[in-house]
Order: sequence, then C-alpha cells, then structure tokens
Amino acid sequence: MDLLTVETFARPTDSDGLRALQPTLGSDRTLLGGGTWLFSVPQPHLRGVVDLTSLPWEPVSADDTGLTIAATTTLATLAAVEPSSFPSWPGVALFAGCCEALVGSRKIWNVATVGGNVCLALPAAPMVTLAAALDGVATLWSADGRERREPVADLVVGVQRTSLAPDDVLRSVHLPAAALRGRTALRKASLSPLGRSAVLLAGRRDDDGRLTLAVTAALPRPAVLRYDVLPDEAALAADVAALGETVGGGWYDDPHGSPEWRRAMTLLLAEEIRRELGGAR
Repeated sequence: MDLLTVETFARPTDSDGLRALQPTLGSDRTLLGGGTWLFSVPQPHLRGVVDLTSLPWEPVSADDTGLTIAATTTLATLAAVEPSSFPSWPGVALFAGCCEALVGSRKIWNVATVGGNVCLALPAAPMVTLAAALDGVATLWSADGRERREPVADLVVGVQRTSLAPDDVLRSVHLPAAALRGRTALRKASLSPLGRSAVLLAGRRDDDGRLTLAVTAALPRPAVLRYDVLPDEAALAADVAALGETVGGGWYDDPHGSPEWRRAMTLLLAEEIRRELGGAR
C-alpha cells in the first residue's frame, strides 16, 4: 500500500546519522524496519519515515556472553542460523521454529525484521516469544543519547503497546549464553493449519534443572513462568490457569480464538512442554 501522505524519507547510513534524526520522531514521523505491517494498512497521520535498513548493523554476532541480534535482522537471516554452528548453545534451535510461527511467505521472511516484530507488539509476535524464552534483553537508544537495557518480556506491555517512547530506537536483542545452553521446546495452536498463532509457548530447561516457560499469543502481553526445579503437572496447570487473572486483560479474545479455547490449549501445550523437557538429555 502506498503511503501518500509521506513527505520525507530519510535513510541514515551510520549510527550518528540515526541519532541525529531521533529527536524528529514522533506522532507523524516513524521508523521503518521491514515495513510488512507499516505498508499493509493506511497511515494517514504519517508525514515522514526513517528507514533503518540502510544501517550497516551486523545481523547476528556472537561472543562469550551470548548472541546479539540486530533489530534490522530479517526473519530469513535469523532462521538460517545453523544450530550446528553453536554446538554448546542448543537454544539456537528455537530460532527457526519461532520464525515458522509467523505465518507468511518467504517474501515476507526476507523483509520482516526482528525489531519490527518486537516493537509492533502483537500478542502473536514470535520474536517476542523467542526473546522471552531465552531471557532476551533489548538495547534501546533514547533521543537524548542515553542507552538503556530492558528485558523484551517487560518491553511489551499490551496489545501493540510497549514501554518505548516515540523517539526511542530498538538497537538489538541480546540472548545470554546461560539461556542459550538450555534445551528448548516450542508449541503453537491456531484455528486453522496455516492460521495466525492463537497460542504460542516456548520452554527452556537449563543444565541445573531450572524451567522457564514463555506464554504468548493467548494473552495480551507475554508472561514468563520460572521454576527452580521441574514442577509437577498440577502445579504447572495451576500457575498457567492463574495467568488469566494475573495478566492484565486476561485470556485474549479475537477472531483467532476465544478466551476459553486459548486457556484450554495453553494448559495442554504447557504440559506437553513440561513432559518433553522433563526427560533426560
């Protein structure tokens, strides 16, 4: 869809150029990642766009602390990361599965970005699921030049709502090595074989037996359950069921699934993950 009201289109080629443009961001000027959502619906309020894809940010970089994923990394690039390249980090296997959870053609995969998926903050955003399950921390640039870090699971506060200021920039998401060393499992439910995720869960079992379970798509914002030891079936079910009361808005309701169905499927898939990760390596 053409954005006929846009009057300015900026393409910074380095971080300094982007920083200089940040104070101009606001209600009528926005950032462009992949644009798969931005160009899909009318945006009559927009007068300017700042294109991040011109920045030379390395898509995925690794060091002893873990993996850093640039906000401009496309889903196609992330899905192509070979788990065999990081044999000590089995959590990398979750990358492709989470990308697959975004129902879209390879054309979409080659344009949609990790940062765009996170910042759009839809309940079914699989990059939020990935980051929540692997303790992902966002690096954020403020317009005044400050840099801060925030867990992605806390960054998303509701349906298409984040803690970002209008002139903030998501620079990257860091996945710590400690989380990447865990075994992972992913489960998705939708009302049709190729439908949007109505329930999307990702679990992680660390070497010390700790369990992390990220519950997304079934709730307005991500929820993360953590256990020092593997819980039994009843304890996990009670905690999952309680999310409908403890997460603002309760079980999500839209044409992709009713709250009752989402609750039931979340309970079912959470138990499947518990059983899968409860087994021996």
